[in-house]
Amino acid sequence: MDLQGDLINHPHDAYRHLRDTAPVQRIAGPTGEPAWLVTRYDDVRSALADPRLSLDKTNAAEGSYRGLALPPALDANLLNMDPPDHTRMRKLVSRAFTPRRVDALRAPIRRTADGLLDVLGAEGRTDLIAAYTAPLPITVICDLLGIPDGHRTDFRAWTNELIAPDPSRPQAAKHAIGAMLAFFTELIAHKRRHPADDLLSDLIEVRDSDGDRLSEDELTSLAFLMLGAGYENTVQLIGNAVHALLSHPEHLARLRTDPSKLPEAVEELARYEGPALLAIRRFPTEDVAIGDVTIPAGETVLLSLSAANRDPARFSHPELLDVDRDASGHLALGHGIHYCLGAPLARAEVEIALAALLERFSSLTLAEPAPRWRPSLRARGLLELPVEYKAAARPRA
Repeated sequence: MDLQGDLINHPHDAYRHLRDTAPVQRIAGPTGEPAWLVTRYDDVRSALADPRLSLDKTNAAEGSYRGLALPPALDANLLNMDPPDHTRMRKLVSRAFTPRRVDALRAPIRRTADGLLDVLGAEGRTDLIAAYTAPLPITVICDLLGIPDGHRTDFRAWTNELIAPDPSRPQAAKHAIGAMLAFFTELIAHKRRHPADDLLSDLIEVRDSDGDRLSEDELTSLAFLMLGAGYENTVQLIGNAVHALLSHPEHLARLRTDPSKLPEAVEELARYEGPALLAIRRFPTEDVAIGDVTIPAGETVLLSLSAANRDPARFSHPELLDVDRDASGHLALGHGIHYCLGAPLARAEVEIALAALLERFSSLTLAEPAPRWRPSLRARGLLELPVEYKAAARPRA
């Protein structure tokens, strides 16, 4: 078994093999350094909530996989922090993602979705990633942060370079990091001169009025993380969900018949083909036993959310999509204190995106049978989603 190649090209098959034979396995991480990969649901869920598994890179042993190499102004974010810094930072932004605030965003999200579908017309063929599932979340998160329209076009290219780097272009990721740092530095300076009613302006005010609550590097890193996570994860959630339903037309028909099932279906779709193959890397602060393996302090631990979500010990027939399944307890959005901060917003976007598609198109089918997945150990997402569509007949006034 070519473990590294299979984890990229056939992740579900590779994870199934590891769950059965080596649920805590030494592997080469995304950039080649050693790491421990954990694949069983109970082990992954427990480890996600274990305070001995630190996200702080200063706890990493020499030579272990440490994750993306970022400058300090982008690295001081929630994905590299433990309490109390994590608690302080999360509290500053959590109010923007409460269910109540997200409910207020549902109507604008639907207007954005309808506007994107209007552009497609009544009938034709398109790449749904480029036309719909990518521009929808980037519009939503940029509106929330207050990022002007003209600054949104390069972000997908930059994140692609980080999530799925091209080995033939070793400098591309470094260039993307530099471009993003310059972008956020300039954006924050602009917002300082021209504050508005948006989340980034609010955070700048916190930083400038009380530097003890938020440093400049933390401010820049927060903006980077919220834009990146709010865009990247949701693009894959929506795209993977649409592909799964088009690949299982009986479930697509089920949701057409009963759209009230959509919220439950979103949970199952996230379980079945979530965007994050792995949780953010962790470093034990002491020797930690996971399963039958004792992992030394400082060595890197990678927790496979995707493998856990298809563990038959937790979910019956997990390889099957079932929109009537009770998928509660899935780990697609994490678990514990690092549970996805934007989960309420991501769920709302997926539900609204699917509802708009189902209402708009009476016929929506895959134009090509075999999808092209982005080659990445970090994230599961489609490079493109070619579809053919035909609009539903509009009722006469």
